[in-house]
Amino acid sequence: MQKTLGLDRLDSPLGPLQVVTDNSALCALDYADYESRMLQLLKRRHPGAELRETACVPSISDRLTAYWDGDLKAIEDLAVDSGGTVFQETVWIALRGIPPGRTMTYGGLAARLGKPAASRAVGLANGLNPIAIVIPCHRLIGANGSLTGYAGGLERKDWLLRHEGAIRR
Repeated sequence: MQKTLGLDRLDSPLGPLQVVTDNSALCALDYADYESRMLQLLKRRHPGAELRETACVPSISDRLTAYWDGDLKAIEDLAVDSGGTVFQETVWIALRGIPPGRTMTYGGLAARLGKPAASRAVGLANGLNPIAIVIPCHRLIGANGSLTGYAGGLERKDWLLRHEGAIRR
């Protein structure tokens, strides 16, 4: 049986978002101007799935709205179905363990995973994160404290970190 995923678009302070769900879990969340990237990741993670325009699951859209309105913990326990490799899933779970208002380096996350030499692998997994914001890849920074590598653009990464209080206004 072919899997059907629902696609909706939501407004955000960072521009329109594309939200893909499977009726209960978030499968993808990306910026509308990165649609081709999102579709490519979906094909890899959910091969053969049909993408159908439908209204977002209210519990997901409501919690995203609450996050934008300042309830930074509203999205912490949203169910996700990211469909990555075992290593990617390990990295993405660890990312969700970095609280709002905090950042960590790629090397710091690799060390937390017990793989201190794997900072580049952590960076690659981070870059393939299909669920922006909810799996907070924006909370990883360079070893020198610089904002590096965000698929949605460094301006959005800066905005998210300011919104969360990791960067003072």
